[in-house]
Formats: sequence, C-alpha cells, structure tokens
Amino acid sequence: MVHTYLHSIKQQFEYYKSVGEKTFDQLEEADLFFSYNEASNSIAIIVNHLHGNMMSRWTDFLTSDGEKPWRDRDREFESVIQTKEELVTRWNEGWACLFNALDSITEKNVNTDIYIRNQKHTVVEAINRQLAHYAYHIGQIAYIGRMIKGADWKSLTIPKGQSSAFNQAKFKKGKHGGSFTDDLR
Repeated sequence: MVHTYLHSIKQQFEYYKSVGEKTFDQLEEADLFFSYNEASNSIAIIVNHLHGNMMSRWTDFLTSDGEKPWRDRDREFESVIQTKEELVTRWNEGWACLFNALDSITEKNVNTDIYIRNQKHTVVEAINRQLAHYAYHIGQIAYIGRMIKGADWKSLTIPKGQSSAFNQAKFKKGKHGGSFTDDLR
C-alpha cells in the first residue's frame, strides 16, 4: 500500500510540476513578473512562495516541524526573484527537496507523526495537504499565463474543443493501467 501510494503521489506532484514548467515555457521573461494589480501576485512571487513552503515543509520531513524557524513566509510574497534563471533555480530546488523527502518514506517510517505549526498530521495527511496547496498555486500560475498569452495560449491538458477526440482515443485503448497524467504530459 505504501509503495503504491508513494508512486501515485509522486506522479501527481510530477504532473503539477510539469504544468508549471509548460506555463513558464510559453512566457517571455517579463511575463513572469506581471501582476494584474498591486493586490495580485506575479508568477515569480507565487514561485517564491512555493519555494519557501517546499523548503520548510520537506526539509527534515520526518523529524522536524514543517514550519521551520528560519522560514520568512511574509518575504515570500515580495518581489525577491529578479530573473527567469533565478525563478527556475528556486523552482527546481523546492521540487528536489520535496522528491528527496518522498524518497525517504518507507514502510518502517510511514507511521511517523508529522507536525506543521505544532499540529499533528499523518504522513499521508501532510503529503495530501501539500499536494492540494501546490495544485492551487500552480493553477494560479497557469491562469496568469493564459491571461497573458490570450489566443496564443497552448493548452496544458485537453485542448478546448478536443474532449471528444481525446475520450475516443482513451476508450479505443480498452481497459488499461497507468496514470491519468500519462497522456497529458
């Protein structure tokens, strides 16, 4: 069960990581810093927040509180990132920390209590909490990208108007295994 869950959750995280990256690939560097208004976050600010959250939550995942004393969450919502290169570096560093932590989970330690701000979570609860959090923000990233690109936006999943063709291709395969993300990457 643990192996199956971890395999599945890694696929989910990899999928959302790819959604963010496919968005970055469609944008010019300046687009990453676009903010709809002063109350809105740019893609760069969202990435900075994700980075801070990932580093805090996944560093020493099984042995220390997920809200590290060195984390400065308020600063995550400031214009800290200045270049696309810096954005990609922080993005990759956060994801590497996450995947390394997931790789450390075994049958022997899966029942470890995880704390986030002193609130107890099971390992599964802590992982699911972060998956939902990251999907939320990556959805924001994709939406900002789509607003910027307008008609030039390339769909990240099933293109508009192509649901029927996509479904037909899936059903032609007959019953099969794999992840729903296999045909969307």
